[in-house]
Amino acid sequence: MACGALVNAAGAHAPEVAEMAGVALPVRPRKRFVFVFDCREPGSSLRRAPLTVDPTGVYFRPEGQSFVGGVSPPEHRDPDCLDLELEYELFEEVVWPTLAERVPAFEAIKLQRAWAGLYDYNTLDQNAILGPHPELVNFYAANGFSGHGLQQSPAVGRAIAELIKFGEFRSLDLTRFSYERIVAGRPLRELNVV
Repeated sequence: MACGALVNAAGAHAPEVAEMAGVALPVRPRKRFVFVFDCREPGSSLRRAPLTVDPTGVYFRPEGQSFVGGVSPPEHRDPDCLDLELEYELFEEVVWPTLAERVPAFEAIKLQRAWAGLYDYNTLDQNAILGPHPELVNFYAANGFSGHGLQQSPAVGRAIAELIKFGEFRSLDLTRFSYERIVAGRPLRELNVV
């Protein structure tokens, strides 16, 4: 099918779209969980806490009268995955014990609910892949965000639109995230993926 420009912004399904164009993409679908919990005695300062990430990768932040938290599974428990089945043992075995050690008030928490979603996980460097493919110049990538996509989407949308319309970045130079770094095997590591 011919087109003027195609933007692959298919998230966890981006490798499938890329494959239709004969393009290899180092992006894999990875499942992540968010756990919502209440705390008996959170204290007012804990209610104002920013997003807090423990060195183990366990994170939490206030969300209304509750808290949300989670952690990326260890590599041996993190296969490519498209299902959204919940794994509560990750909360019970990793998240809760770590939170209780970090914040004593979290020893007495109650899990309220949880959900799962998919990351478009860039296996090379956990960073976005942006712009045209070097050999298929009308095939643009906007994926591989490894969990940062929603945060970065306004800037990325503008940048990809500029590339298509003007042939260059104008507002913000995102060249370092090009597909060419993937082909050359030059990772641009993102170390703050939760």
